[in-house]
Amino acid sequence: MATDLQSPSEPQLANLVGGILNDAQELFKQQIALVRHEVKEDFRKSKEAAVPLGLGLWLAGVGSVLLGITLALILAEIGLPLWAGFAVVGAVVFLAGAGLFYVGKQKFQSFNPLPDQSAKALEENLEWITKPK
Repeated sequence: MATDLQSPSEPQLANLVGGILNDAQELFKQQIALVRHEVKEDFRKSKEAAVPLGLGLWLAGVGSVLLGITLALILAEIGLPLWAGFAVVGAVVFLAGAGLFYVGKQKFQSFNPLPDQSAKALEENLEWITKPK
């Protein structure tokens, strides 16, 4: 009779292990789909923000050039040579641009564009599937 009890538990154990593996595979597929969705959503939002940002930067650039020329001509009008007026305005604009570039570079390096939580969960599940305890 003891052997009769062993037979039914073996298929149940195999079914249980198979079910766990199927669930792990399904969870893995769902997490990959979640990461893909998050990346697509982030890309879509970035694209939507890039158009007005680019146009705004372009218009601000054109305006800055016109203001720079105006300031250089004003400096020339108050007594500086024309080349000196343009040099002063060019130096100020250059320093402002270099400072903004540095700040932007620091901010860009401070974040990770990938979806952190989903990627970490996916990595943990991959580790669990490939190296079960």
